[in-house]
This record gives sequence, C-alpha cells and structure tokens, in this order.
Amino acid sequence: MTPFEFLQDWYASACDGDWEHSYGIRIETTDNPGWMLVVDLEGTPLRGRCYEKEDAAVDGSWMSARSDGKEFIAACDPHSLDSAINSFVEFAG
Repeated sequence: MTPFEFLQDWYASACDGDWEHSYGIRIETTDNPGWMLVVDLEGTPLRGRCYEKEDAAVDGSWMSARSDGKEFIAACDPHSLDSAINSFVEFAG
C-alpha cells in the first residue's frame, strides 16, 4: 500500500457520518514554497498521540512533522509531499 493509499483508507475509516462534518484532512500549498498536510485527530484512535520529526535540509529538500495530540501537521518542500504523507503513515502505524 502506498502512503497516499494509506491516507485515503485512514480518512475513509475515520468517516462515521459525523466526524467528517467537523474534521478532516487538508493539503495546502505554502508561500515558502512548499506543502502543508494537516490531519485532524479529534474523534479518532490517534487523538492524544504526540509526535515530532524533522528531516535535515539536503539539496533544498526538507520536511518536518509534529502532532500535539489534536492535529498532525507536516510541512515540506515542493517536491516532498510524499515524504510528508509518509510521516503520517509512520505516526499512525
């Protein structure tokens, strides 16, 4: 299963007829430039799980991820969205 497929399956499993009306997953661009992935954890088995990871910048590539137990947030350079999604896979696993 690819990281993107995992994210899709995780989202589908969180949808219970109620959760998806208040929470969800957002993938946005940033102005530095880069990507931001935000996954709401409230109402899921991952609620309360904390996490922090930062990959060093190498040749312009960078990625960082964290969770305060309410949200999982990953940010990365324009070519590392797959790394950001994979960091959620690691976090959720």
